[in-house]
Amino acid sequence: MRRSMIALLAASVLSLPAQALARGPVIETVSGPVRGEVQDGVAVFRGLPYAAPPVGPRRWRPPAPAASWTEVREASQFGAACPQPPSRPDSIYAARHRAVSEDCLYLNIWAPAGGRDAPVFVWIHGGSLTTGAGSEPMYDGAKLAAQGLVVVTINYRLGVLGYLAHPELSTESPDGVSGNYGLLDQIAALRWVQDSIAAFGGDPANVTVAGESAGALSVMYLMASPTARGLFHKAVAQSAYMISTPELKADRHGAPSAESAGVELGRRLEARSLARLRAMDAQALTIAAATAGFQPWGTVDGRVMPRQLVEVFDRGEQAAAPVLTGFNEGEIRSLRFLAPPPPESPEAYEALIGARYGDLSEDFLRLYPSDDLAASVLAAPRDALYGWTAERLARSQTAQGRDAYLYLFDHGYPTADQLDLHAFHAAEIPYVFGTQGRTPPRWPASPDTPAERALSAAMMDYWTSFARSGAPAVEGGPVWRPYAEDQAYMAFVDAPQPGHDLMPGMFELNEAVVCRRRKDGTTAWNWNVGVVAPPLPAGGPSCP
Repeated sequence: MRRSMIALLAASVLSLPAQALARGPVIETVSGPVRGEVQDGVAVFRGLPYAAPPVGPRRWRPPAPAASWTEVREASQFGAACPQPPSRPDSIYAARHRAVSEDCLYLNIWAPAGGRDAPVFVWIHGGSLTTGAGSEPMYDGAKLAAQGLVVVTINYRLGVLGYLAHPELSTESPDGVSGNYGLLDQIAALRWVQDSIAAFGGDPANVTVAGESAGALSVMYLMASPTARGLFHKAVAQSAYMISTPELKADRHGAPSAESAGVELGRRLEARSLARLRAMDAQALTIAAATAGFQPWGTVDGRVMPRQLVEVFDRGEQAAAPVLTGFNEGEIRSLRFLAPPPPESPEAYEALIGARYGDLSEDFLRLYPSDDLAASVLAAPRDALYGWTAERLARSQTAQGRDAYLYLFDHGYPTADQLDLHAFHAAEIPYVFGTQGRTPPRWPASPDTPAERALSAAMMDYWTSFARSGAPAVEGGPVWRPYAEDQAYMAFVDAPQPGHDLMPGMFELNEAVVCRRRKDGTTAWNWNVGVVAPPLPAGGPSCP
């Protein structure tokens, strides 16, 4: 009844003349009416609460519905970002947030004014599940909305507030689990979209969930989670990483159980009880937990996250959705902490690789040779984290009978290349959103040239087409074939360039490494790469 009433009101609002819409459209959501604004034919609504503030006794509980209202709520300002450590001032990713608060579960919408049944594109920001917000200017959805999408960006709980597991929290839960609160927030936002997006001209039966880095990790969590099933229909994963994930009660893959990690954090913070942790100031707790080494990850709890991501995808239990996925050539150039220092000589490098990779060392050295150590120590972790994951996603969805589209972003421009940041991590985002002029303050600015605008226009068209139909296509542009056709992919260099069999041998080597570490069960399978890798377990039967 509520959804049908919203649809009826949406029809009346969307039939208003353009002059009325220009004064600020009023839309009825599941919680109450909101007023946005129209800019260049795009209706914008900022700071819409999709869940109740997770404060006080609601801290570390699943999201509850937002309170309802009857008066028209102005939607002209973004909501607060979730608590997070301050960015390093010299980081190219450092962003400025108008406000930070535990009351942060807000989303933002850009929609074609007067549109109906438009594809919906829900963007999940990156930031290592530690930083970021859906309000960052680089994620402005106006240009994608002008191409016919309804764009939604969301906030979700971060760091210790979003991912703490603890025995006392599990005892509180009717399901006996804890952790995954940030993931549950994302699911709550997708449910809000199902209930309300038709009022904004979006089609709740055509939702694409998309994200980059930790946002792409979140996309995979959502694909793997039974509790998110049916809330989206396509997936975009940019620079995803299918890492091993802590389990709620068991020590596995070199990581302590998520509950024991929560107990250890309380000990380090001298707040051994849940009551004391809840009494701490949210921002102070967030910074203290990060300083103490708390790592926010999803938790394999048997319910929200039923098993390790690789196992879910191996079994074909993930969402049956078309996928667009890929990675950047220079991922590690802006993430140098992931690259080990090169050894003092090629001979030392080869000896270290031989000791660590055993019978796979020849394959490793063929892909990451000793004659260019600087390049090899950047390429190996790139592929172990991002390249292997992208191709594995493409292969998994193909095996499931779904179309998958693989890309490599290999585009450089002078200000980035001069800093040795060619095609760096997240460099593709402003091309996808058409927001090259809205990047963070220290981001290497791309030139405003016809070639740059053309590349961005092509990527926006491909992404928009995928969200609309499940197939990325550009009128008059190169055909982006599904991965199933000869391991096809699209390279975005100075212009889109189709190819096939990306980086031969890369996937096979990393799959073999992951397979052995999975079977051994004592080591994480993505982080320890190259000369810092632990000795690889001996070979055995192939993974399922």
